[in-house]
Amino acid sequence: MKILGIGNAIVDVICKVDENFINQNNLTKGTMKLIFDDKEFKSMLSHLKIEKTISGGSVANSIVGLSQLGNKTGFIGKVSDDELGSKYEDGLKSENVEYFYTKKKEELPTGTCLILVTPDSERTMCTFLGTAGKINENDVDANIVKNSEMIFLEGYLWDEGDPKKAFEKAIKNSKRVAMSLSDQFCVDRHKPHFLDLVKNKLDITFANEQEIMSLIDARDFSDVINFGKNLKKLLIITRGEKGAVSINGDEVIENGIEKNLNIKDLTGAGDLFAAGFLHGNLNNLGTQESLNKGREMSSKIIQQIGARL
Repeated sequence: MKILGIGNAIVDVICKVDENFINQNNLTKGTMKLIFDDKEFKSMLSHLKIEKTISGGSVANSIVGLSQLGNKTGFIGKVSDDELGSKYEDGLKSENVEYFYTKKKEELPTGTCLILVTPDSERTMCTFLGTAGKINENDVDANIVKNSEMIFLEGYLWDEGDPKKAFEKAIKNSKRVAMSLSDQFCVDRHKPHFLDLVKNKLDITFANEQEIMSLIDARDFSDVINFGKNLKKLLIITRGEKGAVSINGDEVIENGIEKNLNIKDLTGAGDLFAAGFLHGNLNNLGTQESLNKGREMSSKIIQQIGARL
């Protein structure tokens, strides 16, 4: 297998709502709210008509992108044996992604992200992580990791306790490891751990400019360049309108952005950029070509709604 993703198994549930629903549920339009109470979440879901479900999560989005590019891919993510857990599994299989997880009835339900679309096309999200965040070392099959050319991890999944042990088992048995830092909130929360991963455990690190600057307490971007040169491993940084940059020892390669795009939704831009770059890297394309593939994939995804091509 080319690449195995290990990440949060989150079902994206898309529902159309009116403005009143947003106000009645004390939501801020256009933002994402984490919900920790499954009763509150179920109550909200019970009043909605589901338009569409998609097997989401950051790494899962990247793995589906890699599958669409013709790579043999797999995914490990924790779901419960419930209706949404079955939909999650079916959704990945329909994208030719092998799902290496045997679901069972868990205390918490399958992780879900409600994507509430108002008549003005604005998307307001409510995420209930459910059992996705409870992944442990028993959920990771060492043989499947060993049979993959690379594993791809996400910062969203890292946490003290069981998820940390799952990460350690996966990394210990892997040939090559790539990881996305995922979010500045994750970086700030787990800074010493993430810094150790980047310096000592990862072969490829994906970060946006804010995440990497926060990780190393950089004053400006030249600090990031110096850090990347001393790291002597692949560091890929996305910089929004400034494009992306790859640093690997003294090799620094910049890559611009596509012009004149009809941007509709930035969801999944980073996930699909990673998919394009990893496709190039896994198939022995040069760094510039891999960056180009990342740019091509992210440019496509932001011109449509949702994180799937």
